[in-house]
Parts: sequence; C-alpha cells; structure tokens
Amino acid sequence: MAHYVDGFVVPVPKKNVEAYRKVAKIAGKVWKDHGALEYIECIADDVKKGKWTSFPQSVKLKPNEIVFFSWIVYKSRAQRDKILKKVMKDPRITELGDAMMPFDGKRMIYGGFKPVVEVAKKSSSARAKKH
Repeated sequence: MAHYVDGFVVPVPKKNVEAYRKVAKIAGKVWKDHGALEYIECIADDVKKGKWTSFPQSVKLKPNEIVFFSWIVYKSRAQRDKILKKVMKDPRITELGDAMMPFDGKRMIYGGFKPVVEVAKKSSSARAKKH
C-alpha cells in the first residue's frame, strides 16, 4: 500500500526543547485525530556537522540549538491535503498561537514525499500464519 509522508527538519533552541515537546504532543494528537497514520518527532542523537552537507548545516544550526527530524505518514496525498485543512482549523492548534513554533520557522525545512520503497514490519498474525 502506497502512503504519503510529510517530512520536517527544525532547529530548536535547547532552552525550548521541553516547550517543543509539549507542542509536538498536542500536534501529534491533533494529526492522529484527523486521520494521520503516524506522527513521529525525533531529537538529534548522532548527528554531526558534515564537510559539505548535514542536518545541522541544512538549518544553519546555532551552538545553542539542536535538530529535530520529524515526519507524518498518511494513506495518500489526497488524505494529507484533507487532514491538513482540518488540522489548520482545529482549535487545539489555532489557540496555541506563537507557542506553536518555539523555534525559527524561517529555517525549518519541510516537504511532502511519495515513498518509492516501503518495507513494513509484518504483524504477529501474518508471521503466525507463515509457520
């Protein structure tokens, strides 16, 4: 089954990591409530500045910041477009105002992607049938 994925790379000031985490929990619930299949937010753990390119360079990371890499999975592009319209009108998001972005949004990288390879984890029932 083909999906659609929105991906994000965000520079978050270290002092705002907890605020970002709180917003991400709210946002994740909103996206899932409106039909997203997955909502994942990851903080950099093994991310080094590269010689030519890297996650830190992509967002012009400052010394007091850390990179977040995030993605949202949908059934399709059409479903993503419908969900996004609902999310942007959801009071849980609109009422956050400036708190919605505890980072420099001008340096956020984002986009929508069509997967070309998907290797899904088999469910336990599918494994049981095989044996």
